[in-house]
Formats: sequence, structure tokens, C-alpha cells
Amino acid sequence: MSRSRMIRFAAVAVLAGFLTIFSTSTALAQQAAPEIKRSVLEKVDLSVPGREGVLVRVELAPGAKETKHTHPGDLLGYVQEGSSTLYLEGQPAVHLNAGDAFFIPAGRVHAAANEGTAPLKMLVTFVVEKGKPITSPVQ
Repeated sequence: MSRSRMIRFAAVAVLAGFLTIFSTSTALAQQAAPEIKRSVLEKVDLSVPGREGVLVRVELAPGAKETKHTHPGDLLGYVQEGSSTLYLEGQPAVHLNAGDAFFIPAGRVHAAANEGTAPLKMLVTFVVEKGKPITSPVQ
């Protein structure tokens, strides 16, 4: 094997090792991040043309925070367990406890956070335009 091929081989091996270490550390960091679970419980066509209703159970582990996002329709929510801070663009943050209901209008930038020590469990109903993604992240 020529010297230049050996150098290229060594460079590729070093790069592959670096990428393996980097991807492993990134995966571990993502696993350590607080968890957010979304489970679609029901999805149905509504009597309003072009709209569907989607019922979702949302769970945020203690310390978890959603990224800012919007929805292509209205959202009605209910806190089943735990507490949440709701950040709705243009309004002061709102603290919600178990038993509280909330509303987010279509297209409004918002995020929720579980700043407590217990899991947060919410039921959320979306009335959205059919065929569009339910959630769109905001930069």
C-alpha cells in the first residue's frame, strides 16, 4: 500500500472514530433530555367541511418544555395531572393546575413547560384543517 493511501486510510479511520464518538455523545444527551409524549387517542372528520378533530394525550416529564409552535386550528386543553406554565405569544405566562382548562387560537405561537416535580398529563382537542400537520415548529 502506498504512503498516500495509508495516510488517507488513517484519516478516514480517525474521522470515523470521531463521528462515532460524537453521535454516541449526542444520543446520550438526547436520552437525558426531559421527555415529552404525545398519543393520538381519536382522529375524526367533523361536520365542518375540511376540518378534523384530533384528541391527544400529552405528557411532559418534570423539567420538560415544548419548543415554540403553532397549530392550523383551535386547541382546547385540560390539565389532568400536575401543573404547567403556558407561554402564549403576546400574553403573560399562565400557570395551570390539575382541573384547569385552556384555549389556544389557531396559528398562535405558544409552548408549555412542566416546571414542577411531578409528571404533567393533559388532554388536548384540536379542531384543525384536514391534511395539514397538527403542529408546526416556530424558529
